[in-house]
Amino acid sequence: MSEQAHLHEPHPEIVKRLKRANGHLMGIIEMIEAGRTCLDIAQQLQAVEKAIAQAKKTLIQDHLDHCLEDVVGSLAKEQRRSIDEFKEITKYL
Repeated sequence: MSEQAHLHEPHPEIVKRLKRANGHLMGIIEMIEAGRTCLDIAQQLQAVEKAIAQAKKTLIQDHLDHCLEDVVGSLAKEQRRSIDEFKEITKYL
């Protein structure tokens, strides 16, 4: 399957965030191997989880704001209402 490059404005920031999370994850592995305390490790794991979750949220929100908009943009306002509500509610995920 061949797909075209699909880049949006937030993608470089998402990549940067994920690379930073990857670095932190490697650090956590080193912490475990060095015998650091579970509290220290858990705190760092929480930070990595949050960074990945934020990257995912940014990617999904961008997709909804742009890719979905390309598909439904030509619909009449009344027909778009459910889609617009869906896009709005996803901000609370």
